[in-house]
Amino acid sequence: MNTPTHEKQSMQLERGLGLKEATALNMIDMVGIGPFIVAPLVIRTMGGPQAIVAWIAGALLAVVDGFVWSELGAAMPKAGGSYFFLREAYGPGRWGKFMSFLFIWQTMFQAPLVIASGAIGFSQYLTYLVPVNPIGQKLISGALVIVLVMLLYRRITTIGKLSLLLWCGVILTVVWLIWGGLSHFDSHLAFDYPSGAWDLSTLFFVALGQATVQTTYTYLGYYNVCYLGGEVRNPERNIPRSIFISIIGIAILYLAMQFSIMGVMPWKEAAESKFIVSTFVERIYGSKAAQVATVTILWIAFASLFSALLGYSRVPYAAAVDGTFFSPFARLHPQKNFPHISLLAIGLAAFVFSLIFKLTDAIKALLAMRILIQFMGQAVGVMLLRKRWPANKLPFKMWLYPVPAVLALIFWGFVFLSTGTVFVAGALITILAGIVAFLLRERFAGEWPFAAGDSSS
Repeated sequence: MNTPTHEKQSMQLERGLGLKEATALNMIDMVGIGPFIVAPLVIRTMGGPQAIVAWIAGALLAVVDGFVWSELGAAMPKAGGSYFFLREAYGPGRWGKFMSFLFIWQTMFQAPLVIASGAIGFSQYLTYLVPVNPIGQKLISGALVIVLVMLLYRRITTIGKLSLLLWCGVILTVVWLIWGGLSHFDSHLAFDYPSGAWDLSTLFFVALGQATVQTTYTYLGYYNVCYLGGEVRNPERNIPRSIFISIIGIAILYLAMQFSIMGVMPWKEAAESKFIVSTFVERIYGSKAAQVATVTILWIAFASLFSALLGYSRVPYAAAVDGTFFSPFARLHPQKNFPHISLLAIGLAAFVFSLIFKLTDAIKALLAMRILIQFMGQAVGVMLLRKRWPANKLPFKMWLYPVPAVLALIFWGFVFLSTGTVFVAGALITILAGIVAFLLRERFAGEWPFAAGDSSS
């Protein structure tokens, strides 16, 4: 382990996040605009109420992958998360340096896409309340990114308190939606399966793969605490706990919310709805309540983007502190003690992406781009780390090792191929460009594989 870097981070970053704050940041990152926008897409893709299977599949993927993140996060509680996980898992020399570089490379594309996708979804859902043309929606999404950067321009302890306030809004909103649905539940609607709904043919699994791409997007964020590892108190215990509390809690809320919606709206109507939750509430309580529900959904979206941008802003910072990224990104704000250059850079890219991308394309692109290097790379990496590190350096160990890691590899591979040929090709091209960039950087610096007699591992 790179002890000097870890000590350098520890001396500068403030461990101001406890279990409550870490869990709140994870959960508000997970529940953004995603579940409210993709719900009709999932129903349409699966062709009926059996769409609930895709939500279960997304939850199972999050659970098995959560074991990977928990083991790595507890062992390396630093700002930057996957950057250090990949570097240490593949060896601090040649291959670790290569994999961590590729992670930073893809992060500079996918992190702003994550923020942009949420901001675009926010602006689209706002049109339920205020009619806005496409150009106006783009201006709103860009303005939202600017507001987020301004709110995050402060100390981590203040952010922890703010996250709890945002988390309360998230939970109260989802519980209200679930209660409304269950109190008006019609089992005939909820279980109105079309003919052949459970025909386990090739077409069923193709549809399930495409639907799981969409539900997986809504679960992303259970690992957000790992990006803030250098600011979490008692990280060996709090990081794994916050991950699994987040996954289990959000999975229960998602499944209950989907059942509630399907028990109130006919699935064919739900599949075509642009504002499925607003329409759902309007059906139960009327238009005024639907407007209130829409406001709370926008609150949830805002809270999720707040948490995601916070976590991602620590990744370039960690790489810069480690000496493998541009040095300005290592700077902390002189009074407020947070990586302000990194925050501003990702915020600026997210602002630009929010103006030029479509929502559905952004979702597929960011997933395809991340899976090979980050998610599948870490699943392999945790198994390599088990061989390289002694047991006392791994404070948390996944249950039934290596089953969760192997299942994570299989599930992520399934989701990757299900994003579609265009996005698979785009991800491979991005990785290839990253390899070229890495080789050019190493050639210019005279380092591996160009350094004579280099024997680092």
